[in-house]
Amino acid sequence: MMADEADPKNAILTINAGAGGTESQDWAHMLLRMYQRWTQDKGFKWELLDALPGEEAGIKSATALISGPYAFGRLKSEAGVHRLVRISPFDSNKRRHTSFTSVFVSPEIDDDFEVVINPADLRIDVYRAGGKGGQGVNTTDSAVRITHLPTNIVVTCQQERSQIKNRDMAMKVLKSRLYERHMEEERKKQEAIENSKKDIAWGSQIRSYVLHPYKMVKDHRTGHVVPTAEKVLDGELDGLIKAYLTCRLTGEWARGGDEDL
Repeated sequence: MMADEADPKNAILTINAGAGGTESQDWAHMLLRMYQRWTQDKGFKWELLDALPGEEAGIKSATALISGPYAFGRLKSEAGVHRLVRISPFDSNKRRHTSFTSVFVSPEIDDDFEVVINPADLRIDVYRAGGKGGQGVNTTDSAVRITHLPTNIVVTCQQERSQIKNRDMAMKVLKSRLYERHMEEERKKQEAIENSKKDIAWGSQIRSYVLHPYKMVKDHRTGHVVPTAEKVLDGELDGLIKAYLTCRLTGEWARGGDEDL
């Protein structure tokens, strides 16, 4: 199930809140906690590289490094748009809201992988780190933002007090993003040829988490359903991950929609 070259590697996970302000930013923070709990349950190492807090609650974006055997091979199942349906705690009228957050997963690249980056393709900005706990690091321009101009991929790191360390980590994240971008292009070519794989253009969300009027989690790619949404949000992802890896191996993807949600 995890025979790809990058599967044994550590994983770099990026979460971005979708449109919807506080509601989607709170959902992004719930997902961040879910993956952190999964990491802890596996005995893996969790390192938050960058986080941009929301105005009122939650996060706008976050990037974390998850270190452990086959971390990427497992977590590659999580890449895509995640949908939450619930009664919003931020709505005084207690109405049902739907929120979307995207998750991107790439392998941590080491010297075994060759990723060539032309320095002329990079724009590197430094600035003072901010956000929660920032008072300890924002006395100097230690935070680093790197933009890869040909692809417009932007990575940031502000967790270290050293600009050099932040730059090195940002470059590592950029290399992993570029590697995964290349692998995704190769996968798309192969899927177009085989036609036995799922239609990657089908649908927008890969998974729905419903907390009202009933509770369930459904993966739209595999059809796998978990009736205990709270346990999934508390880090119990192995059933969903195994279902994805099985479908990826057999090519037998679910074709139904999300009408029952």
